[in-house]
Amino acid sequence: MRLGLFLPSRTLFCDSLWIRKMYAAVTLFVFMCLTATTHADHHQPCHAPNMTGFMTVMSLKGEVKAFGAFTYDSMGKKLRFRSNESQPTNTSLGLDLLMFFDEGIFYEIDSKNQSCEKKTLQCTQHPLDIPDDATFSSTANTGSPFIEGEGLKVTIWTGSMPDTKGHYSMSVTTKCLPVTAFYFFESATFLFR
Repeated sequence: MRLGLFLPSRTLFCDSLWIRKMYAAVTLFVFMCLTATTHADHHQPCHAPNMTGFMTVMSLKGEVKAFGAFTYDSMGKKLRFRSNESQPTNTSLGLDLLMFFDEGIFYEIDSKNQSCEKKTLQCTQHPLDIPDDATFSSTANTGSPFIEGEGLKVTIWTGSMPDTKGHYSMSVTTKCLPVTAFYFFESATFLFR
């Protein structure tokens, strides 16, 4: 009796083993590609969340133009800025602004005279929000990137502002919290932090 009739041929066995190995290799390759894509840094401009804090506006000469508390409503794109009376700069004493970026207007509020003056914004871009057309420049770490939990990872974005003939460079955290923003104009440069 010949056993060869009941056993698969050696060629058929090798071919099916080869197909299984190829299937496993292709599956592993697809899995690795999907994992790499999922964990890769996708550099899409983000938008600042609702925030409250303190803001300093400085010239590159070191002159403090304004210092005070701000509140930002990211859904309504509204910013309220009130200068700090204790800051030793005469340029921003008593400054109270309510800015509506979508409408392109702001209100200068004078609490002492209980008056309010409506004005036009020269630039409708929020000073701490990355525009949709911003260009990713780089990623940087402040502090030590080698020690877990040390330092701060920021992404840097750049772009131009055709309406004011200016340029900007902004850095934000991975959660889109603004760290610094430079605005470069023909007549002056300002740092927001």
